[in-house]
Amino acid sequence: MDSLECAKRRIREIVARSEVPEDPHHAENTLEWLLRLDPKADQAFQIAALAHDIDRAVEAGRVRRWDYDDYDLFKAAHALNGAKILRSVMYECGSNNYVADEACRLVRLHEVGGDPRSDLLKDADSISFFEVNMPLYFQREGWEETKRRCIWGYHRLSARAKEIAKSITYKDEALTHLLKKVIQQTSPKDNLL
Repeated sequence: MDSLECAKRRIREIVARSEVPEDPHHAENTLEWLLRLDPKADQAFQIAALAHDIDRAVEAGRVRRWDYDDYDLFKAAHALNGAKILRSVMYECGSNNYVADEACRLVRLHEVGGDPRSDLLKDADSISFFEVNMPLYFQREGWEETKRRCIWGYHRLSARAKEIAKSITYKDEALTHLLKKVIQQTSPKDNLL
């Protein structure tokens, strides 16, 4: 097995142990969205998509939301810890330095973006949150927290990704209504009224 396949296999094994039940599907769905948004995404990009939330799948050293008063600081710590975990996986698998460095850089930036590649990963992650995570997040966290998380997630989308999010619907009409309400409330033209 080559080093990149080893890394992907190990990432999937680790993410499968996450306490967050949607994480394995979210990792694969983020990769799917990345490939839809950029069909030529290289191996470092693909590994970053699979591993972007690997922090949530490890118990020791895991970044916990309740340890942070500020949600953005929590997300930054989560991303940094995920990059550290990924670095050890890449090292264990003997990945070359360029692929490891770039994959870890992308994981570190997946919550905030800042350049075209990390912005695209942020979009793939965010679209996947709406498509895969939101129903289970709602079951765990309830209406108000899900609304807050949706507003945060929708704001971080690019214009292209916002158009994709507008087409997402759920079996539960209440969730579809919630997403549509968030989109309407955060739309720039609506904020001018």
